[in-house]
Amino acid sequence: MAKNYTPHRIGFYIAIIVVWQIIAMSDLWPDNVFPSPYEIAEDLAYGAADASLFYGIGTSIWRLLVGLAIAIAGGIVLGIFMARVEAVNQTVGSLVLGLQSIPSVAWVPLAILWFGLTDGGIIFVTAVGAIFAVTINTYTGVKNIDPHFIEAARNMGAKGSQLITAVLIPAAFPYMISGFKQGWAFAWRGVIGAEILFSFLGLGFLLNAGRSLNDVSQVIAIMLVIMGIGLAVDGVVFQKIENRVMSRWGLR
Repeated sequence: MAKNYTPHRIGFYIAIIVVWQIIAMSDLWPDNVFPSPYEIAEDLAYGAADASLFYGIGTSIWRLLVGLAIAIAGGIVLGIFMARVEAVNQTVGSLVLGLQSIPSVAWVPLAILWFGLTDGGIIFVTAVGAIFAVTINTYTGVKNIDPHFIEAARNMGAKGSQLITAVLIPAAFPYMISGFKQGWAFAWRGVIGAEILFSFLGLGFLLNAGRSLNDVSQVIAIMLVIMGIGLAVDGVVFQKIENRVMSRWGLR
């Protein structure tokens, strides 16, 4: 039976807040340098009251979903081609490995030149930041399928698109889930980084606005929101999907 670590986590975060509040009350630093948890909560309340916080969250999530969907679709197709066609692997595969080393934020100047200060530019940065992780994990998953399993499927009449959708993708899915999870992390960082540099709505824009106004409370508040969304998506979405997939495939 899996252990429930929720009480430990709650206690850990409560301890952090208490220590944080004590340090903030000690007057070691001025409030404009090290705000207290109460001031952070107050800033979040203001953002919720005028709906700017919710609008920023909604805008960033929308860009993330579009960019991630493009990355997952493109990464699956590219990964399967790399795994099944050696010429593609030897050529495009080496390019994918090289492009994966480029940080998402490095694509921002190119995105601005190609798309201008638009949603399209931010979505481009988000998609390109995630697609290579999905591609590589899909490639690894398909490559690790037992060749006898594929041959048996062919002998039973599976071929073409049916072989891909009914055999290759289901068999490689545990690896693909890891790719989706990594892609989500890269995409989330990419969308926030692009919004900071584009200064065009979203949570990244609010983060940059706080910096421009020298409002440390707003900067930390938005950072906590970004972290909270990351933890929520990882724990509520990907962790549950990963557990189900692993259990179904007998991997745990």
